[in-house]
Amino acid sequence: MLEKLQSIADKVENLQKQLYDPNITADHKKMISIQREISSLSEAYELYKHLKKYTDQKNEAKEMIESETDSEMIDMAKAELDEAEQQLDGMDEKVKLALLPRDPNDEKNVYLEIRQAAGWDEAWLFAAQLLRMYLRYAERQWLKSEIIEHDRTGIWGLKFAMVKIAGDKVYSKLKFESWVHRVQRIPDTETNWRVHTSTVTVAVMPEVDDVEVNVDPNDVEMDTFAASSSGWQNANKNQTWVRLRHIPTWVIVMWQDSKSQMQNKENARKMLRLKLYQTELDKQIKEQKDKRFDQVWSWDRSEKIRTYNFPQDRVTDHRIKQSRSNIPWILDGEIEDIMSQIIVENQTKLLENAWA
Repeated sequence: MLEKLQSIADKVENLQKQLYDPNITADHKKMISIQREISSLSEAYELYKHLKKYTDQKNEAKEMIESETDSEMIDMAKAELDEAEQQLDGMDEKVKLALLPRDPNDEKNVYLEIRQAAGWDEAWLFAAQLLRMYLRYAERQWLKSEIIEHDRTGIWGLKFAMVKIAGDKVYSKLKFESWVHRVQRIPDTETNWRVHTSTVTVAVMPEVDDVEVNVDPNDVEMDTFAASSSGWQNANKNQTWVRLRHIPTWVIVMWQDSKSQMQNKENARKMLRLKLYQTELDKQIKEQKDKRFDQVWSWDRSEKIRTYNFPQDRVTDHRIKQSRSNIPWILDGEIEDIMSQIIVENQTKLLENAWA
């Protein structure tokens, strides 16, 4: 294991040297790429330094105990040996985790998409509650969140929302929130006290750099519209609303957030690249499902990952087969514990496969 960590350490040190190369510092994208790679290897690099330091100390102490005749020096060597063994205790599991293949997207910010699925009014209400849950989670974790686009229905309902969440290793924390979330509760309008089941889909997509997806402008059709208005005299006649259609895939993006058509076009272009990237990623995962290292569970959107049962005040995550009470607390953004257990479960399965 020390030899494997040594190769990672050599790579990190080489990358660190590149950061002082004038040709590299002049290329902002290259600089960001190198810094991200160093960050992704930092845990393994620190483990290497720790492991090497105390492995050397252990070997030196053993040699001293075997060769030394002075009792005080032997006692000193024994104390150093004890310290080294304590520091090395439990390192095997940490090193194995550090040596697992890394998802290159883990360091990235994310776009989190929430959509009402089955259940109409109850699904709209639950979609709004999930949006608030993730916004509160971001706030509690000192992450930056921004609602990019949303489609509300009524006062409390939500059909769709797209949120950008930025911060340290956001994708690594949120990627397992993707797929179907199910809610079970008795609607206020239900006179027979029957429990209704509704679903909402969540998709977590890593932020895509310009270099990662190339879109041929000839493959994109653009339409512009005037923003809607409630009054004739105040109607917005400027064509600021932008719709992009990617002809080969029929992926469509609409953007109306800004009063500037140019800004809306740029934002729509970024979102189109993001959706095309996600489409290609889903395709690769489907084709190489058994080989992919960063996802243990199926990416089938029809599978529910979590159920929020209001009558029983219980939230169940079906992947780790664990339930928790206090739904109001969870919907207020207290999901760090659930997410951490899922990450640990995923790492455990990966270790079983990698070191079997």
